[in-house]
Amino acid sequence: MKSFLDAVAARTAAPGGGAVAATTAAAAAALVAMAARFSDDEPVATTADGLRADLLRLAEADAAAYTEYLAAKGAARKAALRKATEVPKDIAAAASRVAELARDLVARGNPNLTGDARVAEVLAEASATAATVLVDINTGG
Repeated sequence: MKSFLDAVAARTAAPGGGAVAATTAAAAAALVAMAARFSDDEPVATTADGLRADLLRLAEADAAAYTEYLAAKGAARKAALRKATEVPKDIAAAASRVAELARDLVARGNPNLTGDARVAEVLAEASATAATVLVDINTGG
């Protein structure tokens, strides 16, 4: 965790906002998995584990795509921008799914884990919003 945050804080373009949004959503997915397991809901826990893995992969993909965009010249820059926009879209979609799972656990999960599920929901929603902001910026919106 420390090395990731040190990399974010460094004077480099990546990892940046997309990777942070994805990693935050991955942490939310971990909370969902924990709350689901305490609620004896292994299918939701397994889904959350998969989303966590996807989001961690997307964090790395976002950093790579943005670095590729910055290095691209001419016609390659347009293709690189398209890729740099697709990754945050995928982050937003996965984070939204994490928020849905968390919301369900807030409503019907183990009451002792309501706080964790609610934190997961808030973090995942914020991550989805952040990734959507990046898409809007990357597309000039």
